Amino acid sequence: MEPHIPQGITVAQALELPTLRKGLPEVLAAGDRLGRSVRWVHAGEAPNIAALLKGGELLLTTGLGLGSRPAEQRGFVRGLAERGIAALVVELGARFSTLPAAVVDTARSYGLPLVQLHREVPFVAVTEEIHTELVNEHYALLRRAEEVHRRCTEVLLGGGGVPEVLRLFAGFAGNPVFLETPDGRLLYAAGPEDAAGGTDPLQVWEGLRSAGLAGAVVTDIPGNGPGPGAVRARLAVLPVDAPLAPVHRIAAERAAGLLAIVLLQARQEEELAARGRGDFLAGLAEGRVPAGEAAAQARVLGFRPGPGPLLPLVMRPATDLAPPDARAALACAVQEELAGAGVPVLLGVRLPEGRVPLLVGLRDAAERAAVADRVAGALRAGALRAGFPAPVVVAGAAATWETAGAELRHAAEAATAAQGLPDRPWHDVRRLDVDVLLWRLRSQGDLAAFVDRVLGPLIAHDAAARPALLPTLAAYLSHAGRKAETARELHLNRQTLYDRLARIGRLLGVDLEDPETVLALGLALRARRHTEWI
Repeated sequence: MEPHIPQGITVAQALELPTLRKGLPEVLAAGDRLGRSVRWVHAGEAPNIAALLKGGELLLTTGLGLGSRPAEQRGFVRGLAERGIAALVVELGARFSTLPAAVVDTARSYGLPLVQLHREVPFVAVTEEIHTELVNEHYALLRRAEEVHRRCTEVLLGGGGVPEVLRLFAGFAGNPVFLETPDGRLLYAAGPEDAAGGTDPLQVWEGLRSAGLAGAVVTDIPGNGPGPGAVRARLAVLPVDAPLAPVHRIAAERAAGLLAIVLLQARQEEELAARGRGDFLAGLAEGRVPAGEAAAQARVLGFRPGPGPLLPLVMRPATDLAPPDARAALACAVQEELAGAGVPVLLGVRLPEGRVPLLVGLRDAAERAAVADRVAGALRAGALRAGFPAPVVVAGAAATWETAGAELRHAAEAATAAQGLPDRPWHDVRRLDVDVLLWRLRSQGDLAAFVDRVLGPLIAHDAAARPALLPTLAAYLSHAGRKAETARELHLNRQTLYDRLARIGRLLGVDLEDPETVLALGLALRARRHTEWI
């Protein structure tokens, strides 16, 4: 059960106000619960008044609605307690000279603060006085929240960012503050004693946040429009050291607006920077950037790879399968993932052309494969975070500044040609030369005619009969005619494989042991993948 945190003024504070004090209030029940918040004041005498209340009210009555029988009186008090009012205040004199035992006992059993007034007071004056206090308290909360908002704004104008805003807010709340993604992944953390070397807030994050700590304040930070981008992040304040009050929620909502601007600005700046880097890499690939000037221009863009070779890579995301608003998040998501790759990276974005080019600095050519593994993993993780399906990633050959442009161009073309190939963490451009050549020929009728001439009878068979034989031929050729390995991959016994190969040979009228035939069949299978993309 959530701890009760006072909001506005309490019952005890209301009883200390001048008008109620003149009524000589006497607490008859639940004196230990006078810390309840008073949300509103209501005066009434109707027997069914509980149905008219919402909870949190301080109810003023002369007791006319209590009824004359104990059962009625118990029902009246029980209804108010179940509605969750703050307290029941009964003025003696008009109906009762002293409150009946049924009223007092029921209030005690339900823990409902019960107060009797020994002198008559004007209820309208009580209402005005308490409502004035509530309004004053509300404005006091707003002033405190506004002060925090002002200080956060000053921090941002002074050059601070998200960490500084969170530290300031954590000091105000007296509790750790966290910025998390909508799916609960931690982005930033700050504690009220960060600067003084206090407890690391990360030590409390995992257990407390996942447990849904009662009394926490969690506020959405708006993103870009409706749908998946509606929430950019979430600001969470955990009541580790002290309970949180309404002012903390108000201040969190104000801070969320500032953080939304900071995050949006950071995203826009990263998008613009990524486009600028993409223009440079595109110019390099297209020969518009002289090789002698490329290194200097790259340094201006923040890329300092060292004396080792360069590794060109190109990611081709499936932009047509991603949500429309996911494109804006791609540059930021990929950049964040690449930060953990541990190598210098120059990342560009060229989404109109459907590609993301990169240059990576290597210490030596021997680490090409290991670095390609790490960078490709980061690219795929970033694309998935931004809402894209698994992309195609192609790693070019190690290059110098003189050859980097040509290798980028080759990798970009290979990434296009690799569409439709079996999914891999990354493709080596050196194994895609045949696919690039076939891709260049895809729009010519000769390529489709070649596929039909070499594989036509087999394609027609698979369209009308089972089992399909094209997968068997593809596996056989990929294992260079080794029948044992082919049978293992297809989960077939050897005799079944021999029968299928014999049927393929009869349908095509060829000898599968002939090297020229094998070459033609392999080329036709690869060409068929590309003709399907025309």
